Amino acid sequence: MNKNPNKPRIVGLGEVLWDMLSDSGRLGGAPANFACHCHQLGGESYPVSCVGDDELGHQARAELAKLGISSEFVQESSTHPTGQVQVTLDPAGKPSYQILEDMAWDHLEFTPEFEELAASLDAACFGVLAQRSPKSRASIQAFLKHMPEGALRILDVNLRAPFFSKPRVEESLELATILKLSDEELPVLADYFELEGSETEKLSALLKRFELDLVVYTCGAEGSILLSKDETHRAPGVETTAIDSVGAGDSFTATLCIGLLKGRPLPEINTRANQVAAYVCSQKGACPELPAHLKTI
Repeated sequence: MNKNPNKPRIVGLGEVLWDMLSDSGRLGGAPANFACHCHQLGGESYPVSCVGDDELGHQARAELAKLGISSEFVQESSTHPTGQVQVTLDPAGKPSYQILEDMAWDHLEFTPEFEELAASLDAACFGVLAQRSPKSRASIQAFLKHMPEGALRILDVNLRAPFFSKPRVEESLELATILKLSDEELPVLADYFELEGSETEKLSALLKRFELDLVVYTCGAEGSILLSKDETHRAPGVETTAIDSVGAGDSFTATLCIGLLKGRPLPEINTRANQVAAYVCSQKGACPELPAHLKTI
């Protein structure tokens, strides 16, 4: 594992794609957004994915380079196109998605280079969407299993219909040390795993059932809850004028990841993660430049 706590080595594992909005196309995918925000917050971060040998794939590499992100671990497919998602924003800036199928990121291949990378990491963030195809699912799970025992394996479930199921969620939880989910996703997991009681009781049940170190529960403008076996912290939301919430959740996860790797207390992490996510909501695009005061944690 990386021995420099001031420059933790982190991966966003899964889909790199283009969010196609009515007025433009923007580089996206939760793993790419996560890696971008970890980089801004002081991490050595990489997306691990696959793009096509096409114009959008070449543009993806160029955009990552502009953001200071290496595409060294972004594979290239000669037979499948770079991923695209049709994104529609409602009046409040909340997105809905139409995700195209059989894209390059569905064909991620676990290689010796990936095995070496996995063994060097402090943290990785992964989701359920990128595991919709058998090939990428096997590659992602192999990658996670080759990470050091003490590394953070953050599952941001990021449920996108129709690309999730109880088996996919359960397999992912078994590989995770940290679970992040939203108030829209908790009812799905509560149904899958027959959870009862208050929100906090359901989160605690997930923590215990899957032997997690931390459960992270986000409620949009209402804030978030961080729950470990020893403490529970609730942070209020930060008031903002929402323009575009794409990438806000990924910025929250990145702030959480960096804060945990730096050993910050949960209340401090929770407060700062809400501040960062609120700022991202107030800007266009998933990875706006963060102001200096939000880059330190």
